Amino acid sequence: MAHLDDIRPLGTELERSYEVFVHGRLKFRVGQMVYVAFSLDEAVMGFAFPKEERAGLVGGSPHKFELPSEGDMRFHWVHARLAALDPAEARELVVDAWRMVVPQKVARAYDLAHPDGPGLPPTHSS
Repeated sequence: MAHLDDIRPLGTELERSYEVFVHGRLKFRVGQMVYVAFSLDEAVMGFAFPKEERAGLVGGSPHKFELPSEGDMRFHWVHARLAALDPAEARELVVDAWRMVVPQKVARAYDLAHPDGPGLPPTHSS
């Protein structure tokens, strides 16, 4: 089961990312683009996700994922129930959402520094 505390550090550790509160809801942004947002009760995480892939994600794991509201269907967005995710999976979703809003060179640099996966300490080569 993932909790906000498993994910929140990524909001400031990922390059160009910062956290904001909008109407009491925690959101992660790059510039003005929101790539992750949490419900007021912190039980649901909305995140950037390719529109063309979201039906497969939701259909394959409906106990974890759900489509956004009708008004938000025009955006690249999906919702996940944090209680249904493990911490590593939640961190991976956040990093993948962040990749959608940063330049490719920034995402590639992150991948080179974190070959073992998202949210893990950078690998230092000698």
